[in-house]
Amino acid sequence: MTITVQLSRTDAFVAAMARALIHLRKPLGAFFLLLTVALGISALQTRLDPGFNKLIPLKHPYMAAFLQHSGTFSGANRVLVSVHWKGEGDIYNSEFLTVLRKVHDEVFFIPGVNRGSVRSIFAPNVRYIEVTEDGFTGDVVIPSRFSGDAESIAGVRGNVAKSGVVGQLVAKDLKSALVQADLLEVNPETGARLDYAKVAQQLEHIRSEFAKDSIDIQIVGFAKVMGDVMSGLFTVVLFFAIAFAVTSILLWMYSRSLKLTVLAIAVALLPVIWLLGILPLIGYGIDPMSVLVPFLIFSIGVSHAVQMTNAWKQEVMSGQSARQAAESAFRKLAIPGIMALLANALGFLVIMMIDIPIVHELGLTACLGVALMIMTNKMFMPIILSHLRLEFTAQQAPDNARQRHALWWSVSALARPGPALATFAVMLALLAGATYYSRQLQTGDIGSGVPELRADSRYNQDNAKIISRYAIGMDVLSIYVETKNLEEACLNWEVMNAIERFDQRMRGVAGVQSIRTIAGLTKLYAAGNNEANPRWAVLQRSEGGLRAGARAANPENGYNTDGCKTIHIAIYLTDHEGRTLKHVVDEVQAFIDANPLPNATFRLAGGNAGVAAATNEAVEKAEVQMLMSIFAAISLLCWLTFRSWRAVLCVIVPLTLVTIMCNALMALLGIGLKVATLPVIALGVGVGVDYGIYIFESMQHEMQGRGLALREAFYEAMRQRGTAAVFTAVTMSIGVGTWAFSALKFQADMGILLAFMFLVNALGAIFLLPALACWLGVEEEQRGKQVLHGQVHAAA
Repeated sequence: MTITVQLSRTDAFVAAMARALIHLRKPLGAFFLLLTVALGISALQTRLDPGFNKLIPLKHPYMAAFLQHSGTFSGANRVLVSVHWKGEGDIYNSEFLTVLRKVHDEVFFIPGVNRGSVRSIFAPNVRYIEVTEDGFTGDVVIPSRFSGDAESIAGVRGNVAKSGVVGQLVAKDLKSALVQADLLEVNPETGARLDYAKVAQQLEHIRSEFAKDSIDIQIVGFAKVMGDVMSGLFTVVLFFAIAFAVTSILLWMYSRSLKLTVLAIAVALLPVIWLLGILPLIGYGIDPMSVLVPFLIFSIGVSHAVQMTNAWKQEVMSGQSARQAAESAFRKLAIPGIMALLANALGFLVIMMIDIPIVHELGLTACLGVALMIMTNKMFMPIILSHLRLEFTAQQAPDNARQRHALWWSVSALARPGPALATFAVMLALLAGATYYSRQLQTGDIGSGVPELRADSRYNQDNAKIISRYAIGMDVLSIYVETKNLEEACLNWEVMNAIERFDQRMRGVAGVQSIRTIAGLTKLYAAGNNEANPRWAVLQRSEGGLRAGARAANPENGYNTDGCKTIHIAIYLTDHEGRTLKHVVDEVQAFIDANPLPNATFRLAGGNAGVAAATNEAVEKAEVQMLMSIFAAISLLCWLTFRSWRAVLCVIVPLTLVTIMCNALMALLGIGLKVATLPVIALGVGVGVDYGIYIFESMQHEMQGRGLALREAFYEAMRQRGTAAVFTAVTMSIGVGTWAFSALKFQADMGILLAFMFLVNALGAIFLLPALACWLGVEEEQRGKQVLHGQVHAAA
């Protein structure tokens, strides 16, 4: 009896493609080489491209208000430079004030600084007002005739006390003073986008030039974060190199072939080189916060390259020539490989549902890289393999086809009903625990500092010191009160009373450090107009009474526009954690909903806290949609590949379990769900699909083509594909696991998460897939397809 196999249309098409590819291998190979050289030269032009506006969810309602008013009031892209006096006494001495003035001037002349926003006690827009026997008098806090002698310094001390900037521009303990400035996204001097690396260097130059034994300087702001991240990119590259070396060594130990090792690594690098070469051509750069994307592409490339070289080696070991083996490997891996890569691409594509420019850029970049991998791995690699001669040492490797592989035969027992039930019991226990902890996953940042940097980093130490010394910090939530049909809204008691009640309400909210409103300043001015009697520090109900504090409404104070058409309220938060932002924003919204005004509207939100709150809401809203979309798309791809709902479940269920476990791990490690962590989830789904599709496709081929039982078919699939899958998972886990020692916290977090996803996804596919196949009746389904399609015929 002989068995003849009738090829399906898809298999016939793939076979024809394999023949054409190998037949045209020389011209195609030359084309790919020239393309690599050209894109490699272009890749040298790739630049780092940070940008604050790229982090903004432009279509979110909060950002409509932010973009409308950020040009008038202080925006979210702020820099704070704190000059701290370490000597005896307070800041009121000639040495400190001389340094403070120089720091103010240095910040003022940094290219890209909005010079009208620069504030310190030396700024001309920082003034004091007092009531004397002759009436109101006022001036700048530090006059131009300031000489630095004892009398002038005493005058400055009094002016600062009368200006109300203690806690804002001067520390509460009078040992520090701030210089604050807003940055423009476009440098008005050159018209070019702001160079954050250069700004960070200039800020660091200020620190190195003026910090001395008696004076220390702290600097915080988005530009400084980007500068620290970019300066830490050497660490990123170093750990990339370590991961690269570890991968190469382990791949050589696995394949026993230097040629296959070099080929797999080189082909895995090709889509990265091509991607970096294409980015300058389409006007893109790499944002420092998405700098890990090229390594994600490399990781996926290694996984597919190992499968291809392993399949080729097995064919060569069975006696085929290099050319025949390359054609056969292409036929075997074309469908599952391309479908797996399409699933990878979809994983990155669906994160573009989050309407944030940097997410769109990240999704497009990663999706393009995976798409290029179809050409490098499924076309260029077989062409190279067809010219390769396997070394003698590699050919002497033991062939497991002649004897049972003890480990995989033991694992194949999971395809039997009894062991499968034990697998389900473990799965349910893991699912219950993972679900419990995943519910504790927070959206947004966790901690008071910048989570992208270590807690002991200079930036986070500076941030902690500024928060402790001042009543303000970097975490500002801006509320805009827009008035209508009022000539002078600041003289309208209804509007001012609402702002005062809002002020009092928010001061008692957990997470609020301080609040600045025009109502508070108006009461201060009213008291000052009445011999500083605190009984007068109230809002009068009449327009005439409110005029007593009307000087507070001077637009130069930064609280309002002319006529108080728009009034700015600044809420300074203790931190920018996701739960802090959500709690404060919910309290603000509750007040707005409960206190409607006929002539005014409270609008959320501006400041960096407003941007963060909008980003968190956008991420949280899109998370469920994103996961549902990616699983739906992957399910459709699996069904198109296998034409079986059972196959879809066998691939999707392990993937779902590992995704929930990843969320639980993030919650346990204190990693928030945000823009920087989205690629890990997308990559985890993509890698999980790779393992599941490769193993199930091989198992299906063995059952349909050779008529094997489920356990035998799964054993053959693991012998052919499982070893390569486990090797890839372990190798990449070890490689990225070294990132845990990186100085950059976000790289360390990504390393831990990626190592977990690489390894556990492989284990999920290996242990759970056969158990599901057993109880879902995959074996009976495949036998039915054999009979239905007439794919197996008995012939005498």
